[in-house]
Amino acid sequence: MIRCVHCGRLVPANSRVKNQRYCGAKECQRARKSKWQRDKMAADPDYRVNQRAAQRKWIEKSPDYWRKYRARNPRYSMRNRLKQRGRDIERRHGDLAKMDASKAPSGLTLGEYYLWPRLAKMDASLQKVLLIPTG
Repeated sequence: MIRCVHCGRLVPANSRVKNQRYCGAKECQRARKSKWQRDKMAADPDYRVNQRAAQRKWIEKSPDYWRKYRARNPRYSMRNRLKQRGRDIERRHGDLAKMDASKAPSGLTLGEYYLWPRLAKMDASLQKVLLIPTG
């Protein structure tokens, strides 16, 4: 039995796979391949050059892919736009979050507002806030 390093489940070891660390689940295999590619990109300059060339070739063949993707996924576009605004503000001001930096906003009206973290984190999520009147 081995414990999968991605999902943590105990699974029977496959005798044909030397030094097995991942189970056969699709998500775990995807994680294994992603890790392999990251490690290969970091360690092998030839692989890195080939990957960049393949990426350029794909972009040349599919120049409007991202425009179509954004049109099909408006939430992605909105989230990206908001995160970019946050990054732009951070770049302009250059200060990190401080305990007394938050001031109560004045003149808020009913509607949807989005919050995004001031510090860039890969796993930070965008939050939607709805203002509801009291009374």
